[in-house]
Amino acid sequence: MGYLYLGIAIVVIIFFMGIRIVRPTSRGLIETLGRYSKYAEPGFHWLIPMVQKIYIVNVTEQMFNAEPQIIITNDNLNATVDAQVYFRIQADEESVKNSVYNVNNYQYQIINLARTTLRNIIGTLTLKSANSERGRINNDLLITLKEETNKWGIDIVRTELREIDPPHDVQETMNKVVKAENEKVAAIDFATAAETTADGVKRAEIKKAEGIKQANILRAEGEAQAIKLVNEAAEAYFVGNAQLLRKLEATETALKNNAKIVVPTGSELINVIGELAGVVPIDKLGNKPTTSTNFNG
Repeated sequence: MGYLYLGIAIVVIIFFMGIRIVRPTSRGLIETLGRYSKYAEPGFHWLIPMVQKIYIVNVTEQMFNAEPQIIITNDNLNATVDAQVYFRIQADEESVKNSVYNVNNYQYQIINLARTTLRNIIGTLTLKSANSERGRINNDLLITLKEETNKWGIDIVRTELREIDPPHDVQETMNKVVKAENEKVAAIDFATAAETTADGVKRAEIKKAEGIKQANILRAEGEAQAIKLVNEAAEAYFVGNAQLLRKLEATETALKNNAKIVVPTGSELINVIGELAGVVPIDKLGNKPTTSTNFNG
C-alpha cells in the first residue's frame, strides 16, 4: 500500500511539473528532445518533464534604445546620435519560429543593426542637414531595418531619432548663425514694410497732385467760360457804345478830381457836361434833337 501512495505522489508531482500556461501576450515553441514539435497558443499546455521544453516569445510591441554614439558627419564634425526602435514579433507560427531559430538574440541584433545603419546614413550628411532632415533619416533607418529583420519574423513598427547633438563649441557657433539669419530676415521684412509705406505715401501724393491739377483745370475752364459769356454779352448789348462809356467814365473822374471847366456865356451847365461826355445837348425846351444817339438794348 505504501508503494501505491508513493507512485501516486510521483505521478502528481510529474503532472504539476509539466504544467505550462501561455499568456495572450505570448506564443510558445515546444521542443521534444531538442527538436521542434509543437506551436503553443495562449492557454494551458502540459509538457513531459525533462523530455519536452517550451520557449516563450513575447508578441507585443517592444522598444529598444539604440544607445547614444558619436558619429562623424560628412563635414568632419562629431555628433552624438541616439535613436529608438519600436518592433514586434509577428504572432503566426512561422514568424515566432524564425525569431528563435533564425537569429541568436534578436534584441541585441536589432540594437547593433540600428547603430550601424545610423552611422552609414548620418556619415553621408552634414551636421546641418542631419538636423534638418530627421524625417528622412527615420525613414531610411526604418526601411533598412525592415529589410534586414524580415527573415527574423520581426515587424519594425517605427524608428525615432531622439537627438543629434554637436559638440558644445559647434552648437554655440550654429546658434550664432541662426540668430544672424533671423536678424537678416527681420531686417528684410522691415525694409520691405518701409518700402511699401513709402510707395503708398508716394501714390497718395500723386493722387493729391492730380486732384489739384484737375481742380485748377476746371477752375481755369470756368473762368474762361465766364469771360466768354461776358464778351458775348458785351458784343450783343454794347456794340458802338464803348467810346461813349469811356467818355462818361473820364468825365466822372474829372469831376471827382475837381477839374476846372470853362462854361461859355449863355450855355446850359448840363449841356456843357454832356458835351464833355460826348452826349448831344438838350435844347432849352427840353427836347432832344432828332439826331441823338440811341443806346442799344
